[in-house]
Amino acid sequence: MATTCLFTHPSLSRLSSSCSSSSSSSRAPLLFSSQKCYQRRSLTRQTRIGGRQKSRAASLDEAPVSRDVDPGRVTSLKLNLLTAVSGLNRGLAASEEDLKRAESAAKELEAVGGVVDLTRDVDKLQGRWKLIYSSAFSSRTLGGSRPGPPVGRLPITLGQVYQRIDVLSKDFDNIVELQFGAPWPIPPVEATATLAHKFEVIGTSNIKITFEKTTVKPTGSFSQLPPLDVPRLPDGLRPPSNTGSGEFEVTYLDSDMRVTRGDRGELRVFVIS
Repeated sequence: MATTCLFTHPSLSRLSSSCSSSSSSSRAPLLFSSQKCYQRRSLTRQTRIGGRQKSRAASLDEAPVSRDVDPGRVTSLKLNLLTAVSGLNRGLAASEEDLKRAESAAKELEAVGGVVDLTRDVDKLQGRWKLIYSSAFSSRTLGGSRPGPPVGRLPITLGQVYQRIDVLSKDFDNIVELQFGAPWPIPPVEATATLAHKFEVIGTSNIKITFEKTTVKPTGSFSQLPPLDVPRLPDGLRPPSNTGSGEFEVTYLDSDMRVTRGDRGELRVFVIS
């Protein structure tokens, strides 16, 4: 299973000719069309307090009720972010300089994209999203900023990572492709782990997910084996640090790209798959 991240997708349209002169377009994959960029209304001001974000209405004399977003500018900044995270193996190969470059590119896009309002745009979450970058993976563990097996010390290769979201059923599944090494001549064991959650929108841009179960399905040479369900532990048996839930903020969202900030500061970038 290849571990490098391929960012192109045949179903996504090319950029409009108005953006073709961008200096970064020759280096980044074309994942979206500028025709898909949406105008956003700046209805709230964002105030950061203790690492968390809270919204309050802006008065008319402090900020305009609405503002136009230049689709060409948004497209250019999306290309810039894709360029910053390309070749980093979803963040597993990121250096400190890479982390700063990705953070800067994400902040520029978030600022121009405007405030995310999931009470209005929740349908944009629908679909299967491919993770192309996570700053948490720079910790060199498969758990990101949380405890997890270290990369390179166990015979586990991380493949593609997806999020499958259904806004009607409130299903939120993290799907991880894994490859487990085995002694020669036994071929590596490939499997797909699906971590099933339910989600709810908190406020206007935060999402809370609650874990339900994990399903491991062998693939490749062992695809004929049945899937194995690992149910959620009862509340009384789980340690206090493992509540089975998490929360993150959606800081940029359109029809083909999503940027989120985790409850431990993780920056994640997804594209529609």
